[in-house]
Amino acid sequence: MVDDSKKSLAPCISVLGTGSDVGKSIVVTALCRIFRNQGVDVAPFKAQNMSNNSYVSPEGGEVGRAQAVQAEAACVELHTDMNPVLLKPSRDTEAQVVLHGKPLGKSTAQEYFSNTNDLREEAEGSLHRLREQHELIVIEGAGSCAELNLRNQDFVNFHMAHVSKAAVILVADIDRGGVFAQIIGTLEILSPEDRALVKGIIINRFRGDARLFDDGIRLIEERTHLPVLGLIPYFYDIEIDSEDGLPLDILIDPKEEMLSVKINIAVIRLPHISNFTDFSPLCREPQVVLHYLAKPKSLDGYDAVFLPGTKNTRGDLHWLNDTGWADKLLAYEKDGGHIGGICGGYQLLGNSIDDPHGVEGEPGSNAGLGLLSIETTLQKTKSVHRSEGIVLNGQYPVSGYEIHMGESQVSTGCAPFMQLHTRDSQSIHSQDGVLSANGQVWGTYLHGLFDSSPYRHAFLQNLRPELVFEECADEDFRDAQYNLLADHFKSHLDMDQLSAILDSNLKVVSCD
Repeated sequence: MVDDSKKSLAPCISVLGTGSDVGKSIVVTALCRIFRNQGVDVAPFKAQNMSNNSYVSPEGGEVGRAQAVQAEAACVELHTDMNPVLLKPSRDTEAQVVLHGKPLGKSTAQEYFSNTNDLREEAEGSLHRLREQHELIVIEGAGSCAELNLRNQDFVNFHMAHVSKAAVILVADIDRGGVFAQIIGTLEILSPEDRALVKGIIINRFRGDARLFDDGIRLIEERTHLPVLGLIPYFYDIEIDSEDGLPLDILIDPKEEMLSVKINIAVIRLPHISNFTDFSPLCREPQVVLHYLAKPKSLDGYDAVFLPGTKNTRGDLHWLNDTGWADKLLAYEKDGGHIGGICGGYQLLGNSIDDPHGVEGEPGSNAGLGLLSIETTLQKTKSVHRSEGIVLNGQYPVSGYEIHMGESQVSTGCAPFMQLHTRDSQSIHSQDGVLSANGQVWGTYLHGLFDSSPYRHAFLQNLRPELVFEECADEDFRDAQYNLLADHFKSHLDMDQLSAILDSNLKVVSCD
């Protein structure tokens, strides 16, 4: 364990949850921007994240997307210390373990929780370094902070709060119901040592007239002897990338009919979908309707269909074949439909996927959809890069990141999708992806492709030339969203009480 007792280190505030998906990540993001706007050098930290939605740090390490968003909100450079341990599930009981941005190996849940001591020490070291470099650290927990059976091996929640002497804010989600049981039940089963760290409560995702919950707040405060720091209304018009699952307001297999005046786009909701935020910028365009589809259906009427990234390419290929999606996609392409694939989706569109080392499960090989002339082999080592290039069909500059275990061999004579000219800030001359001869199907390893508004608009206008798109500065848009989020939370938080908690916590840290 890192000895913090003789060093001047930044104080910490820890945001823990009554369960998964209660909004811890968004609360941390909001707090990071609130404190940043107050002139505080703040940084996020999550000891261990479980997510297939990841990002690449400037030093070339893989971290959870949520920490990338939080770092951007805090206006600090992303670093793997902000998420030292990342678990990327490939099957229900197995995940790839990423340590300090680099793959460590595969682990079953039983193997992982049998001994987390080494990972805990690595995470403590990351938190220590962040506390040396910044003025305030906002720690995010994982899942429920009161999983009694996992408490001894859990280093994400109260362990990190104890290590950093952090004040704990408990977050509950009223939208899912049972908020009294969430809060009171969580606090009741905590050990006295853990319970003593909890200094306040945030109730998230409230809908309706807040005055109707005044009695609820009073009852919670009387029962817990803790202040409710805020009742945060559900928001609809602020766009912040989701952490590890599709946003709560995204409908899977929506029933509404497609609109002929809109660009209708479908994303196949693969079982092991990853980096779905690739398509979030498309939702920003009022002319676009984006559907996530899990149940096989005719794709007639869609202007384009995407196959997203996946953490288990061969497993999702089996799913496409078994469910009938493969036939639907082939029929759609035959009828002139446009199909794009990113990363794992690119691999699915090829002729074959070979896993000789058992990277995703049992070693073996499978025939792909056969819409692109590539053969993919999964490697033992992962390619993780920040890259820039030019989409050759139109010469549009784009930038993004690569995270893939597979390497794809392109058949001679195939047209490349883009030309990469930098990778990790180093000049290169490398082709990426493939564009089919008929121009209908393409694939690339570059995530973040549609973050570039010139290319995004060109792609959409190619589908529907009659539509006009308004240019916007994407970075300015994201920055504005963080400010909207901060204003939303700040207007519903008791900032005086929150400041008092931080001041009291600072004194505790300083005394040691």
